[in-house]
Amino acid sequence: MPALIFDCDGVLADTEQYGHLPAFNQTFADFHVPVQWSVEEYAEKVKIGGGKERMRSILTPSLSESLGLENDDAVDRAILSWHRRKTEVYKGLVESGVMPARPGIARIVQEAHDAGWTLAVASTSAEPAVRAVLTHAVGDDLAVHFSVFAGDVVSAKKPAPDIYLLTLKELGVEPQDAIVVEDSANGLRAAVGAGLRTVVTVSGFTRGEDFTGAELVVSSLGDPDGEQAEVLADPHGVRPSGAVTLAVLQELLDLPATTHETETP
Repeated sequence: MPALIFDCDGVLADTEQYGHLPAFNQTFADFHVPVQWSVEEYAEKVKIGGGKERMRSILTPSLSESLGLENDDAVDRAILSWHRRKTEVYKGLVESGVMPARPGIARIVQEAHDAGWTLAVASTSAEPAVRAVLTHAVGDDLAVHFSVFAGDVVSAKKPAPDIYLLTLKELGVEPQDAIVVEDSANGLRAAVGAGLRTVVTVSGFTRGEDFTGAELVVSSLGDPDGEQAEVLADPHGVRPSGAVTLAVLQELLDLPATTHETETP
């Protein structure tokens, strides 16, 4: 059976601006770290794969010294403590309902489950946070059918393909039998690097990025009776009408290998 693999942040829900950013800033305040990222600053930080890695990026020598982080071990311990707290804050935001699922997520997951597709999430975010977003986005009954690969299960974060290579290996699925939904250029490069066909649903922080190599680029997966999907790039001419359906994903998977070409949106 085919596999449908989702990234988490920006794909399942609009998590970055309304979840991760305030959680990072709350954590910095809790630990008396004199950093508060603006939306503009965070738009650059999201290009760094992994929350711990984003936190580490603030630690200039002078800031580390002022915080009493005198060596690498002290830095590592601090990052782990900060990230543990950040995950707690983030999960609370998810559970409060401030980040609704993106259009079409629950619908396409139900379609795929009913058709017997394998379902998975592959993300560099912490696993507890990913599971919280997944459950909030699709509900308990569907969430239990997902395999989740997240956090530090691989050392090289996106745009490295490692998380997707691990996902394929653990699922026992060949690349030609799986399709990914991503929202960022880094995520797209990771998926394509693993040989996976990829649909991009752009998010607020990623709309202007280069999605060369995607099979389809849309504003969202869309819902027939709700927000319609705007097609931004359609190199294979599948022409989704208002919503990306399971039939559209199957059509992309069925493309002959010789036509699996890249095109600049």
